[in-house]
Amino acid sequence: MTTGPIPVIDFAGACDCHMHIYDSRYPVATGATLRPADASVDDYRRVQRLLGTQRVIVVTPSTYGTDNASTTDAIAALGPCARGVAVVADVTDDELARLHRAGIRGIRLNLTLPAPVSLDDLPTLAARIAAYGWHVELNLPPEWLPDAAGMLAALSVPMVFDHYGHLLLGKPQAESAFRVIADLVSAGNAWVKLSGPYIESLDGAPHYGDIQPLAARYLNLAPERMLWGSDWPHPSAQARGGQPVDDAAVLRTFIGWCGSSDTAQQVLVRNPQKLYGFGDVVPA
Repeated sequence: MTTGPIPVIDFAGACDCHMHIYDSRYPVATGATLRPADASVDDYRRVQRLLGTQRVIVVTPSTYGTDNASTTDAIAALGPCARGVAVVADVTDDELARLHRAGIRGIRLNLTLPAPVSLDDLPTLAARIAAYGWHVELNLPPEWLPDAAGMLAALSVPMVFDHYGHLLLGKPQAESAFRVIADLVSAGNAWVKLSGPYIESLDGAPHYGDIQPLAARYLNLAPERMLWGSDWPHPSAQARGGQPVDDAAVLRTFIGWCGSSDTAQQVLVRNPQKLYGFGDVVPA
């Protein structure tokens, strides 16, 4: 009898809060700049077994614009332990209701790449999704944050900042941007995805040592507002032509940064259970 590798974690209900599905059967949006190789639900299940995660958040990538079919189809295939984050623009009320039934629990503004909406559209979109209990997920240049702070503080829904807020301590804009995020987190209206350390790291694998101080600041600030995501299949790393990302090693590094099993469980289990509405049922 053969057995697979031992999973990195064994926390019941652990959630990978950020991954994407790519499939060449879905039409690519006009002007899309990221076009990774296919990465299927079956491919991701192997990653799940390696990591030991059971819940997952599928995020519509920029590749497909406002076509969320790759995400909703993946949620259906992955089952009740999956939720999703969609991309919308001129969306109808009926479509919002359909997306909610399909497991969508937030909308993403990816403004680091050409996007179908702008930051100016955010207050209107936030008001429209509030009735569903959704959040807005923000992937935006950190230098925008000081000017956007007032608008973000007034939003009627929670917000989630992707990928450590794209901060790298030591860069000129990092401290003022961190303060905006920290104020929103402290006010109880924001979360941060501690995902994709390789995106901003100059040190790189295997330890991403220049990201660790930022992770520590976030975890010390509000561990109850932090999330973790694999960013599988690592589209930005693929686009740069770098070495393949070792998903298990990245998760082990992050757990080490948490400093304790309780903090790791807070980030990996309890926080996503609350934000994404998984309820109290822990998957078998």
